[in-house]
Amino acid sequence: MTETMTLWRPTGPQELELVRASGWKTWPPRLPDQPIFYPVLNEQYAIMIARDWNVPASGVGYVTRFEVNREFAARYPVQQAGGRDILELWVPAEELDEFNQHIVGLIEVVHEFRTDAPGQP
Repeated sequence: MTETMTLWRPTGPQELELVRASGWKTWPPRLPDQPIFYPVLNEQYAIMIARDWNVPASGVGYVTRFEVNREFAARYPVQQAGGRDILELWVPAEELDEFNQHIVGLIEVVHEFRTDAPGQP
């Protein structure tokens, strides 16, 4: 059995639609101005980004969760992008196809935030 690690990805509606179109199996290629794919290592950090960045930018933010082969993921050192719990993997855009091949199972939506939801900004 493959040992995995859990990653989260805050995303907006356009990226989520591309994930849905893949059958919930892969992340779409990065845009030219996006040289790095940034999955995060903890759910609270992903929630903060989806709620505080994606919602104001597009009216909705999602948090996705997925598993990736732990041995493969170890090639990407954990990056501390701020506070103690602000942890990310930095996957170069040109390696995203290979990264996608090491996702185990499906990508799933675990949280949704909207501007029109009660209690949301």
